[in-house]
Amino acid sequence: MPNWREVLEEFQKYQIEAVQSPDLVRRKYLDLLYKHTGRNVISYYSGFLSKPYVEQSGITDEDKNGFMMTINNLDRTKGLDLILHTQGGELAATESIVDYLRRMFGHDIRAIVPQIAMSAGTMIACSCREIVMSKHSNLGPIDPHLRDIPAVGVIKEFKRACREVKRDSSKIPIWQSIIRQYRPTFLSQCENAIQWSKQFVEEQLKSVMFEGLPNANERAKKVVRKLTDYSRNKSHNRHIHIDECQNEIGLVVSPLENDPILQDLVLTIHHCNMHVFQNTLAYKMIENHLGLALVKNIALQKN
Repeated sequence: MPNWREVLEEFQKYQIEAVQSPDLVRRKYLDLLYKHTGRNVISYYSGFLSKPYVEQSGITDEDKNGFMMTINNLDRTKGLDLILHTQGGELAATESIVDYLRRMFGHDIRAIVPQIAMSAGTMIACSCREIVMSKHSNLGPIDPHLRDIPAVGVIKEFKRACREVKRDSSKIPIWQSIIRQYRPTFLSQCENAIQWSKQFVEEQLKSVMFEGLPNANERAKKVVRKLTDYSRNKSHNRHIHIDECQNEIGLVVSPLENDPILQDLVLTIHHCNMHVFQNTLAYKMIENHLGLALVKNIALQKN
């Protein structure tokens, strides 16, 4: 399996032949992955690890354009392997993208997570019939955040304030200073976001991953309960690894290591993307095995 250094060396070899060596190498392995599985391949990559300051690196409605372009002319009867590497993003955009992918490929979508698919990325993975993860891959909690504030945490804090003030009125000034920071309707927005995210993921699980199982409803509810358990997960950034995803949460997960060729190809594609984000202005790439890609670059300010 080509490691990080070996991928870089392959870039350098192609550099003699063309300026676009990272593109040539990356697309070579995307094509090899398609030939290995016989399934369509789309990689959805965010450069959030290398460029955490770029706000648009998360999932947005603009990504729909990338998926439309990369799906065009694909033989949809071959299903889709969706390689995911993202910190998450907007719930509305995520729901719309999942709806579009389902209309294009039905239930025949497999999520492959080479390293990280957090938050809304986890939601997309839960919308697929199967998730492929490696020993170093992780998903994350799906509790919604509003302006980087955990909605579940806000509701819990407000209920705590009500309890403490009821028991001891001397605490009113303390809680007043906190609660007066809430903008109008903020609590209702938090409640709606929590309900929305839970309903969306639960419905996806019931209708796709657990479709046809006699206990589909119960399994879906358990997964959602585990992934939104604010007290248990402690932080929205908590990394949930393969064993917990399989055994404790109950998702349908296959180890990437079960197929050494698949493992080699997926991780090489991953290394290729990481090199691009570290060494170019790109912060997001949506690309298929045919070499069609939407690449978002940081706009340089003119003097």
